[in-house]
Amino acid sequence: MGEEASCDAVSLTEAGTNAKPVGKEVGREPAAAPAAAADPRLQGISDAIRVVPHFPKQGIMFNDITTLLLRPRVFKDAVDLFVERYRGMGIDAVAGIEARGFVFGPAIALAIGAKFIPLRKPRKLPGEVISEKYVLEYGTDCLEMRVGAIERSGERVLVIDDLVATGGTLCAAIRLLERAGADVVECACVIGLPKFKDLYKLNGKPVYVLVESRE
Repeated sequence: MGEEASCDAVSLTEAGTNAKPVGKEVGREPAAAPAAAADPRLQGISDAIRVVPHFPKQGIMFNDITTLLLRPRVFKDAVDLFVERYRGMGIDAVAGIEARGFVFGPAIALAIGAKFIPLRKPRKLPGEVISEKYVLEYGTDCLEMRVGAIERSGERVLVIDDLVATGGTLCAAIRLLERAGADVVECACVIGLPKFKDLYKLNGKPVYVLVESRE
């Protein structure tokens, strides 16, 4: 939330009042709307996301997925939409970004027969780790991954988080995984900011979002 991009995407400010259905990839050439765009499950997901004004600080409209998690059917719909997209794509691992990527990532990984890799904040993982710093609006942050999580070069990895705003965190995750030899196939998020949908791919990787947050 509120991060500055450190990749080939334009920096944006966190915004939005409600979410609306999207079901599309970010940064792809204009094309016919995918079948998922008309999926009625997307509206239910959009409606279940609460927006909290001025949290965690003044001027930010926080997209809260905890209200979605309180609705088991809608939560399952969100997971199912990702599973339907990525099943059969030969994904070896799903990498979830702390903390809300941990909510969706393991369920998706289990359903598509992939392993789950937690990308954590500093000093959360025991043993040897590799780290990747990235720039936030006010300061820096860091993601860490356990050494050995990528077991062979070229493993196909999906990166999952709840929201993409400027893309800085996702870019750090991509760099971290690629340093370990992974092939990052795509990034997936439940929510995307509307201005973001027409920007470039993150470090050359497409971003898929289910619903769009309205400004």
